[in-house]
Amino acid sequence: MLSDIVDLRSFYASTLGRLAERSIAMALSSVWASMPNERLVGLGYTLPWLERFGSDADRVFAFMPALQGAVNWPAGGPSTTALVFDEELPLFDSSIDRMLVVHALEHAENPRETLMEIWRVLAPGGRLVIVVPSRRGIWARFEHTPFGTGRPFSRSQLNTLLRETNFTPGAWSDALHFPPSKRRWMMRLHQLLERTGRRFWPIFAGVIIVEAQKRLYQGLPVAARSSRRVFVPVLSPQGATRAMRKPATEG
Repeated sequence: MLSDIVDLRSFYASTLGRLAERSIAMALSSVWASMPNERLVGLGYTLPWLERFGSDADRVFAFMPALQGAVNWPAGGPSTTALVFDEELPLFDSSIDRMLVVHALEHAENPRETLMEIWRVLAPGGRLVIVVPSRRGIWARFEHTPFGTGRPFSRSQLNTLLRETNFTPGAWSDALHFPPSKRRWMMRLHQLLERTGRRFWPIFAGVIIVEAQKRLYQGLPVAARSSRRVFVPVLSPQGATRAMRKPATEG
């Protein structure tokens, strides 16, 4: 099951979604190293956090996977959103400084290929920040939030995947220690539950967050790979002819 852009926007506009966004933002701030004038790209649905952490960046882009869909962002200026395939990003080699990945890796057809593509576009020493649902957390067990869709990860699985794709994992964090309940009385207690959970049961957090750095001292095999994706403009008229019929010549 894949959360599309409508589901994601609806969730983060809800009370539960706003609480989840704040919890993740707090955890991100503990691993987010300062990089003034960086070139920052968000992959997946990262808009709530790009607005928080992208204010000091030189350039910020929001890449949204084709199967998820895309929306215009930011609302008050020229759009910096692009609809992409996560294994074929429209960027030059070593062209960005940091990538934030949220609601993307758990839905990737091949997470290893996705991370290798991210490795390609990151500059030497570039940083990758990933947020994924935790396999042990209760948020992955309920489908009324976007964290209950896709493939959850354990910390060891994510660590192994990063090392296999030439990233060095650094700082780790976690968030969503309160239950994904829509009951008002439960949401009122979210701050207390979040603080308590972070201290006493971090292993059951709803999401895992890790910052990793691009590793350069180990070579990657280079192989030509033909594209397996084709963009289909779904808003184009169907059945339209490709060429105008030539007018009849006068006798």
